[in-house]
Amino acid sequence: MREQAEGRPSVGRESEPATHPSSITECDELTPGRPTGLLRDYHAAFNAARGAMALLDHDGHLLAANPALGTLLGCDPARLTDRQAADLVGLGGDERIRDAYREVLSGRRDRLRCTCRLKHADGHALWAEVTVDRLRHAEPSLPAPCAPEAERPAAPRPVAGRAEGTAGALLCVQDVTERRELADRLRHLQMHDPVTRLPNRTLFFERLSAALRSPATGRVGICYLDLDGFKAINDTLGHAIGDRLLAAVAARLTACVTDGGHLAARLGGDEFALLVEESAGTEQLTTLAESVLTALQRPFDLDGHRLAVSASIGVVERSAAGTTATGLMQAADTTLYWAKADGKARWTLFDPERNANRMTRQSLSSTLRQAVERGEFTLEYQPLVALDGGRLRGVEALVRWEHPRFGRLAPNRFISLAEENGSIVQLGRWVLAESCRWARAWHKDHPEAPPFVSVNVAVRQVWDSDLVGDVAAVLDETGLPPALLQLELTESAVMGSTGRPLQALYALHEMGVRIAIDDFGTGYSNLAYLSRLPVTALKLDGSFVRGFRSREHPNPADETIVEALVQLAHRLGITVTAECVESAEQAERLRRIGCDTGQGWFYSRPVAPDRITAMLGGG
Repeated sequence: MREQAEGRPSVGRESEPATHPSSITECDELTPGRPTGLLRDYHAAFNAARGAMALLDHDGHLLAANPALGTLLGCDPARLTDRQAADLVGLGGDERIRDAYREVLSGRRDRLRCTCRLKHADGHALWAEVTVDRLRHAEPSLPAPCAPEAERPAAPRPVAGRAEGTAGALLCVQDVTERRELADRLRHLQMHDPVTRLPNRTLFFERLSAALRSPATGRVGICYLDLDGFKAINDTLGHAIGDRLLAAVAARLTACVTDGGHLAARLGGDEFALLVEESAGTEQLTTLAESVLTALQRPFDLDGHRLAVSASIGVVERSAAGTTATGLMQAADTTLYWAKADGKARWTLFDPERNANRMTRQSLSSTLRQAVERGEFTLEYQPLVALDGGRLRGVEALVRWEHPRFGRLAPNRFISLAEENGSIVQLGRWVLAESCRWARAWHKDHPEAPPFVSVNVAVRQVWDSDLVGDVAAVLDETGLPPALLQLELTESAVMGSTGRPLQALYALHEMGVRIAIDDFGTGYSNLAYLSRLPVTALKLDGSFVRGFRSREHPNPADETIVEALVQLAHRLGITVTAECVESAEQAERLRRIGCDTGQGWFYSRPVAPDRITAMLGGG
């Protein structure tokens, strides 16, 4: 039979208490070969310990439980004998904990420590830190009780290969419910925004990462939104009103996601995100985004202020497999930017093709400066031909990027990027120097009628560089006469010129350099500026010239406008070039109303400089 531990009531197989007393008796002291004093101390300490403890056999059955364990679980410790410890303290739920527990019982592991959720006898749950230690020098057997033989309980089944009553492990259980609840409260504060009470960025990314790792997650979606107009409210009415507005917005967002069980979080500032962990497709996400826009359309009444805000929302939905939290949020951030760029107060769905174009732009932007240094740019020249006589009067320099990955790129693919990141200054210097070198070569070969070269100049070159100094240095280096250099600026840039740009224009004009307004008629069209600026040429935008395409379908308005502009320019001493000339008929009608030069595919596409040399040689 399994003998009972001293110092507690003896219990039988059915967990019924025996009638013998719980203290160590004389009968214990008479047990041959047992150090009775030491045993008495051990059992007294076991029963008096405040920590909940139990001795386990090698199969995990409780051989003895102290009163503290009974109090913790809300039952008589005598009734715990022969129960499975794994069932009592929750060691069987998690597979890893279960395997480690079995290793301790079998002697292959010394200790297991884990936190488990237990159930008290009255039904409430509690958290406990459970430690199971292997007993290396366990007693050979527990002392035999001195109760009469007839009162002793039935002997438990012996364990194969083990001595009856042998203790294999010590179970210790510590109630950590208060500590766990405090940790939960602290975690809640750490993971939630104090203003809106919503989950914060940390919790949002934790949930998102968990969803992406879970094999049960098929698809996942995000609505990433930014409030339109919040900054103005926060700046004018103060942060207190701003915080109350954020809280009110959070309440409406919560209402939008409650039915679906989705997560609404504040990521910071006026940015929020809605996470759909089991997405049914893009339609579900766009419907959710539309419901958010509808919810935010209603004004907010706060402290006597009726406030209105809208939201720009980036919507991303994709398969969870192969998706990272960082990649998903980058896509959402990009799409949110698109929503704002498209006009705000709307949702925009992630577009892979549009994103590929954006990535291409980023790649081009990041390598522009190095491309100039590596000599990846080339120049082509398009002739400017005299409409009266057909002589080549000048050429416009057009830059091309021979990109090692994307091939030959036209200026519309990279000039705006160069203006954004400032590399236009470096690129502009190279274009100016290269153009002037070729113009000087043509001047030497044809001194009687040399063509001028027209170079496009960005506004940022005027502001961010010493354009006048750069031009003077290039002219001095190449020996090109200033009259053979024309600088083209867009109408919108020239017409608003004040301060430094205006001073630069006058300085260049005094040097003898020509100043042309490009795409005239598409910008401000403030004719009063023409009398105040040192302009020598106007280049009419191709939209006017297209009205000259045929006699059958003429556009009288275009012809009237062009004729008036030509007459005005000539009276001011300004020459006029018509762009986008594509036919002899257009050229003839433009000549008839007084245009000086024409430029377009009718004469020539942009060509390499040696082709210009050939044209000049052929007369």
